[in-house]
Amino acid sequence: MRGEAGGRFGERLMLGFLRRAPAVLFAVLVIGFSIASPAFPTPRNLVNLLIQASSAAIVATGMTLVLLAGGIDLSVGSIMYIAAALAGKMALAGEPLATVVTLAILAGAAFGAVNAVFVARAQMMAFIVTLATQYAGRGIGLRMTETRAMNLPDGILRIGTAKLFGIVPAPVLIAAAVLAAAHVLVTRTTFGRQILAVGQDREAARKAGVPVRRITAAVYILCGLCAAIAGLVSVAQLGAVSPTFGLGREFGAIAAAVLGGTSLFGGRGAVLPGTLLGALLIQMIDNGLNIADADPYSYPLVTAAAIFLAVWLDTAREARLAALRRRRIRTEEGF
Repeated sequence: MRGEAGGRFGERLMLGFLRRAPAVLFAVLVIGFSIASPAFPTPRNLVNLLIQASSAAIVATGMTLVLLAGGIDLSVGSIMYIAAALAGKMALAGEPLATVVTLAILAGAAFGAVNAVFVARAQMMAFIVTLATQYAGRGIGLRMTETRAMNLPDGILRIGTAKLFGIVPAPVLIAAAVLAAAHVLVTRTTFGRQILAVGQDREAARKAGVPVRRITAAVYILCGLCAAIAGLVSVAQLGAVSPTFGLGREFGAIAAAVLGGTSLFGGRGAVLPGTLLGALLIQMIDNGLNIADADPYSYPLVTAAAIFLAVWLDTAREARLAALRRRRIRTEEGF
């Protein structure tokens, strides 16, 4: 009996560690980079880190919603490109900034709706659908820009340089608003509970009366919306749209969400602090290596290690949870 109780305690202890692993890793990286370079923990660099992580956190928020519902979206990088390209074309044509921003965001939502139609209505595999729309979106963006870089006017650049009360950078403020809205949506609304129910067990959710198709469609539209906002924030910081804009951002978004504790298997995760912490971790790697003057060729290798770590943590969490469920079932049957 004591051995069994000790085993359960050990399982719960390990599960608790796995759930807090992102925070532990975050603290380790902060300490490590601070030792490697005194310039890393300075207020100026930490503010720069928040600004740099803003677009990553926004796109990872949309990805978190999709993952919570048991899906995946590989097209977010292309949606960012389309939104940025459309915004650039309209801004250069002299359209008002409000019109530029509104239409670019709506374009992202419309592209997300395309994913929703095929995944939710046609019941096609999300991986295949979003892989196809990733290529389609990249092609549309290249056609819009004629595969040439576009330097943007000052109107859009103000989104990346403006500060609220001269203190809070606009990209950080936008990211905070998106993260807060998504957090409230997931934790405080019926819609959020339905997302988690769909991710945990689609068939059980359907039998319980949850509108599974509508929930699935909604998260893909919201993901497209977040990707478009991230594209605008990112292009406002860069000042130009290049043919490689947004390329590969879907993998960073998935890694950030999973590093923050969102399950690849659906039904478990959190936007705050999870996704925010994951986005900061991914960005901190590039920022810290750059300040420490590390070999530039090592950047992709370290990022790859972070992605492997994210997947391992998720798999380990699922295995521990499954073990606890089996123990609970055996205990109830024995009782």
